[in-house]
Amino acid sequence: MEVVNALGRRKSSIARVFVSEGTGKITINNRDLKEYFPSSILQYVVKQPLEKLGASEKYDIKVNLCGGGFTGQSQALRLAIARALVKINPEDKSALRAEGFMTRDPRSVERKKPGQPKARRRFQFSKR
Repeated sequence: MEVVNALGRRKSSIARVFVSEGTGKITINNRDLKEYFPSSILQYVVKQPLEKLGASEKYDIKVNLCGGGFTGQSQALRLAIARALVKINPEDKSALRAEGFMTRDPRSVERKKPGQPKARRRFQFSKR
């Protein structure tokens, strides 16, 4: 099997994934998964598509990850891994779609409006 690549985004995070056959090693920006995401919850989020298909020990995954915070990065990575797995085997798409791993989360930060301190927050009103 040749290397399969995919892209995942969430908020301002971008994950570029390169999947090849291997032993289940996930490398993010030349660091191990457990080193990059010390939180077990974020590690679980990243591995969800692999666990769903029972392919966690089948593939080596190399990731270029940039932008955003750690939660957005982990969810961008989950989307990228799911997309790469579908490129490898298109029959897996329905199982991943049912879990919600194939859907790009469209929510992002709302822009700041002029004449206001934040996107929706107004300056304090003074009657007198």
